[in-house]
Amino acid sequence: MSAESDLAECRAAIRTGSLSFHAASRLLPARVRDPSLVLYAFCRLADDAVDEGAAPVQAVLHLQDRLDRAYAGHPFNAPIDRCFACMIEAHALPRALPDALLEGLAWDAEDRTYDSLSHVLDYSARVAAVVGVMMCVLMGVRDRHRLARACDLGLAMQLTNIARDVGADAGLGRIYLPRDWFAEAGVDPQAFLRRPAATPEIRTMTDRLLREANRLYLRSEPGIADLPLACRPGIFAARHIYAGIGGAVRARGYDSVTGRAHTGKTRKLGWLALSGLRAGLSTIQPRMATLYASAAPEVSFLVDAAAGHAPTGRSDTLINALTRLRAHDIARRNAQIGLDQRSA
Repeated sequence: MSAESDLAECRAAIRTGSLSFHAASRLLPARVRDPSLVLYAFCRLADDAVDEGAAPVQAVLHLQDRLDRAYAGHPFNAPIDRCFACMIEAHALPRALPDALLEGLAWDAEDRTYDSLSHVLDYSARVAAVVGVMMCVLMGVRDRHRLARACDLGLAMQLTNIARDVGADAGLGRIYLPRDWFAEAGVDPQAFLRRPAATPEIRTMTDRLLREANRLYLRSEPGIADLPLACRPGIFAARHIYAGIGGAVRARGYDSVTGRAHTGKTRKLGWLALSGLRAGLSTIQPRMATLYASAAPEVSFLVDAAAGHAPTGRSDTLINALTRLRAHDIARRNAQIGLDQRSA
């Protein structure tokens, strides 16, 4: 197949799988938009395979194989894999970055729980902030200050997603709200999973998470305003569209259990227009001192990797997570062999 037809497959995956990003990406210059669509398509489909597939452990292990082959220059014979391998080569994407995503998905596959907000941010760094850092690489941005602000935006977007999906995640047996917040509120997490309800305590936790997201959205803005000029409208758009999802949760009284907040096409068009205006104003406004704020500790390893200061090789935490998943997979296979033998 041709490179253009492969890219069309990536566009189609994003058009149906991530409406918010698809809307924001329309404001990016073509040199960034096309590789970013490849990046989001690869990440989106990997995430869906773990979250929605019948075999999440096998999905993570297959993703490891896909990354190994893409970085070796011999991708699987699939449009998204071929595009992803080309993107790696064209932009010298550090392996540590998609490896961070792999680790976050491994945590999902092993049903990890998160005891504190910092632990939630550890997870968010791997499944969302890393995408912001990879977007910076596609734009040619490698300095630590703008990378740190891209991480702030990614963290904010993931916290927004968590706030929006409290009920949906509970339906899958998952809780991403910090467990210590449940303890403070006197709510048993297992009881919530058995009977999810938009109680005042759950609404308060959702509000609390969105307030943290808003703090991070604001801290990300100096970094957006310092990106290459042609990229600013698209990233401002992502910032406002995702924050708008939080606003929709807020409008529901922080109830994301009985229903899922949505934003309409008209609102998205308004945020796109606002983003263009903000990008224009950023050319005459002074640079904000908060651009130089330190990176959140949970994302410092991502900043190091993109800036070229990370150690080579896979992290110990990723190796340990993959080792646990492989042991789980071997045990499952052995159990299946035993069942088959007894049935014979």
